[in-house]
Amino acid sequence: MKFNLTAQDPLSKARAGEITTDHGTIQTPIFMPVGTAGTVKAVHQRELKTDIQAQIILGNTYHLYLRPGLNTLENAGGLHKFNGWDGPILTDSGGYQVYSLTEVRKIKEEGVTFRSHIDGSKHLFTPENVMDIQRIIGADIIMAFDECTPYPCDYQYARRSIDMTHRWLKRCCDRFDSTEPKYGYSQTLFPIVQGSVYKDLRVKSAEVIASYEREGNAIGGLSVGEPAEEMYEMTEIVCNILPQQKPRYLMGVGTPVNILENIALGIDMFDCVMPTRNARNGMLFTKNGIINIKNEKWKNDFSAIEEDSDLFADKNYTKAYLRHLIHSGEMLGAQIATLHNLHFYLWLVKEARKKIIAGEFYNWKNMMVNRLGQRL
Repeated sequence: MKFNLTAQDPLSKARAGEITTDHGTIQTPIFMPVGTAGTVKAVHQRELKTDIQAQIILGNTYHLYLRPGLNTLENAGGLHKFNGWDGPILTDSGGYQVYSLTEVRKIKEEGVTFRSHIDGSKHLFTPENVMDIQRIIGADIIMAFDECTPYPCDYQYARRSIDMTHRWLKRCCDRFDSTEPKYGYSQTLFPIVQGSVYKDLRVKSAEVIASYEREGNAIGGLSVGEPAEEMYEMTEIVCNILPQQKPRYLMGVGTPVNILENIALGIDMFDCVMPTRNARNGMLFTKNGIINIKNEKWKNDFSAIEEDSDLFADKNYTKAYLRHLIHSGEMLGAQIATLHNLHFYLWLVKEARKKIIAGEFYNWKNMMVNRLGQRL
């Protein structure tokens, strides 16, 4: 994997770049649609490519490991062949999913034992086997196995947790570096900065992560319920330490406003279930603010979903029709809303990139932040 920085905003830390993988080039800043179980919910791969114009998507190690399972994925020739997506894929390590199974998991030095949410069967994730699992899934970018601390989190717990995450990282790197990709294209490993909302722990973790000199770095544990201001403060601290010439990925973030503010702090890559999950509940993110399409006010609004959009679904369906579909529980409603939200998120980061290259990002960002957060 290669990363080239192509532009830097004069009034902020925002930057535009290009990540080159064996499955294609990714222009940053970028938003990555989340395809938890091998699919971005309600969206065809063709729509992802042509309508949404996604450049990279996510898979989830925990979910794919449990279902369809490693045998099926390996027999298919990896996730790209299995799901028909020929662009880059990133897999998260399952650390976050395992962390969220608080009732049915145990964390110890060896790794994490947990029970499947599907059938209750018992499993063990270690730094080593999580590297092996992600090799088999076949992602272009794979994540180190870490512990994602909850919020709020006691200082001593957070300190012990980052120390273990760093020990696990050493084991991840040793395993990754002693194994080969399975399907004839290269893979790269990103470590993850943790440390909850404690400045000294974030500094320490960022320094350790930077010292590994991997091709890219991630920041975890900042989408677990902390106030946005604390997220921004921790992100700024970490971005000042992580190397300039490598991509920085802020995991699990966030709203359109979160994305713009974090681009301004030097983040290059984002993912979040928000555009897809909220779409299925009737929440639309638009260039002028947030629409709850279930509201009565849209019942007789026969204007296009987003007037100046180039997305077929935005131009050809009305707000009233989409409201009817969502209220009726029609699958097409979830599909249209999902297409809209993902297209909007990709439009937003593409526009941010254009403004960075033009040297106009900072003022545009401030104007958009005021607009995007309002309820319509």
